[in-house]
Amino acid sequence: MQHRRLGKTGYQVSEIGLGCWQLGGDFGSLDDAAAEAILDKALALGVDFWDTADVYGAGLSESRVGRKLLTNPHVHVATKVGRNGSLFPDKYTRAGIKESLSGSAKRLGVETIDLAQLHCVPRAVLEDGAIFGWLDDLVQEGLIRFYGASVETVAEGLLCLEHPNLATLQIIFNLFRQDAAAELLPRAQAADVGIIVRLPLASGLLSGKFGKGQRFAPEDHRNYNRDGAAFSVGETFSGIPFETGVELVQQLEKRNATGWPLSQLALRWLLDHPAVSSIIAGVTKPYQLDDNVAAADRPALPETLSADLAAFYASQVRPTVRGGI
Repeated sequence: MQHRRLGKTGYQVSEIGLGCWQLGGDFGSLDDAAAEAILDKALALGVDFWDTADVYGAGLSESRVGRKLLTNPHVHVATKVGRNGSLFPDKYTRAGIKESLSGSAKRLGVETIDLAQLHCVPRAVLEDGAIFGWLDDLVQEGLIRFYGASVETVAEGLLCLEHPNLATLQIIFNLFRQDAAAELLPRAQAADVGIIVRLPLASGLLSGKFGKGQRFAPEDHRNYNRDGAAFSVGETFSGIPFETGVELVQQLEKRNATGWPLSQLALRWLLDHPAVSSIIAGVTKPYQLDDNVAAADRPALPETLSADLAAFYASQVRPTVRGGI
């Protein structure tokens, strides 16, 4: 497994990371044994950057990660703050942020959190800016080492980059959401802000394994948020109506001249951007990590293919994306 520097943190993190939303049972029921099998597989493959949040299973994901950290302290864990009911959408205070992060630290079994990220907080909160000062205070107090932000849109990411102590940005970036490449990635790289990519496969669309009749578990966000009923419409399936997304994947498959699985094409495309530090792909089965990690061993895409993928996005995909880009 190759490693890359995660911005101002200086951490060397695996190019392929692990998103841990599913460890909270938010993609369907997942018992302790299944969760442990995923984490053990990640360790075996050298996937040593894990991303979680306090709201994933109401702390269950953090607790499961924390138990594994007891014997694997080399793993860098990022968590998030700002979406639980005590704070979101308009009750943000310094004391509330500290209390929430203290709970995360306890569940993770650490005194100091490696990386705390604002969790898609409202744009008005980012524009106000006070919350970044509170995070600066918590760094000084030793509760967190570094902080970043997970955002929904390029515009929100650019707002966050105005704060000099921001260490990382977590963004939606994939073949079906390419806009960040134009301005956000170069700006982040110039500011030494590490880019963490979430939804690299557009909620699984870019695995190429879904048909229009695909059904998801009731507790899976791909069921209850497919049209933005629960949170940002631009999140699930990268904001693309599911049936439209399936059709676009079929068109994309015709452009895949590599002979690789579509998922590996999608992940390799992301790794071809030097500003990207790690890709936090979530998995519900351990074997899916093998496919993700294999993408990191693929060669860079030919320039002609990358140009074709960019043109396909601009003409066919981008007009279908709902929500802010």
